[in-house]
Amino acid sequence: MNASTAFDMLRESSPVVSVGILTADLLSLGSELALLEHSGVQVAHVDVMDGCFCPMMTVGPPFIKALKTPLLKDIHLMIDEPLNKVADYVAAGADIITIHPEACSHVHRALQQMRMMKNANNPERGLVRGVGLNPDTPLEVLEPLLDELEFILILAVNPGWGGQKFIPSTKRRVEQAKQMIAESGRAILLGVDGGITRDNIAEVAALGVDLIVTGSAVFDGKAAEANAKFMLYAAWRGAGRLLSTAVEEEVAATQWDGGSLPVIPEASWEEHEKVKILEAMRRTDWNITHAARLLGMTFRTLQYRLDKFGIKRP
Repeated sequence: MNASTAFDMLRESSPVVSVGILTADLLSLGSELALLEHSGVQVAHVDVMDGCFCPMMTVGPPFIKALKTPLLKDIHLMIDEPLNKVADYVAAGADIITIHPEACSHVHRALQQMRMMKNANNPERGLVRGVGLNPDTPLEVLEPLLDELEFILILAVNPGWGGQKFIPSTKRRVEQAKQMIAESGRAILLGVDGGITRDNIAEVAALGVDLIVTGSAVFDGKAAEANAKFMLYAAWRGAGRLLSTAVEEEVAATQWDGGSLPVIPEASWEEHEKVKILEAMRRTDWNITHAARLLGMTFRTLQYRLDKFGIKRP
């Protein structure tokens, strides 16, 4: 990891694709994780369900501790009353840990506790504390929590039921969450989870989120590594991220099963990037710090691109 903390890595690599590994072949999980590592994926997502908050039961701390991988472990706790349980998941190796206010009587206290915990993989990496919201939970729930979190996860499906499609109103909720983050003046990552497919990942990435969770679109029983690359490259293109020459050559040479990567028509990558930066600067009244957060860039990166493109306040 080049960045000094997990938060920095996620911010600087935005948009990050976090791949749900419970849809993988669990009997061959080591090799499945190796495929993700080779594809360029940096984050493994684990859905923890207790059969109470969600109508399914999945895995717990022993499973997470047994994951031998350099990938960041993105642990999504969909469990009742996680206050006295988060420590076990942190000790098991969570790098990102997301809890739900719908399932926690004292969510602020749980976040405060996590602030005092050390990352079991590497204490210098830090923990990314997240709050996840179900589709019917008002975003106003987040306001008293913004000082105690680094990550907001917007669910685009109802947790615990399979076969659901991406809920269209999620896009509006993402825009509202971005505005809330900008107004808070805090460095907070934003993610989307649920219903992410080959057909919509680029569109979701174009919303300006930092992390996108996907699972069955990668582990479909066929070519997991190629699927992971497709989702990763599609997210980057959707976000207008410039791809290296080597990646562009690989994209051009690959016959993607089930579809082609999205393209940005009638504009160079630099022009597309310039448009996104201008929009972010206008939305934040030309506040570079806030615009950098919206764009998923560091302050220094945005300043460099403003100078490079000659973008100045009118």
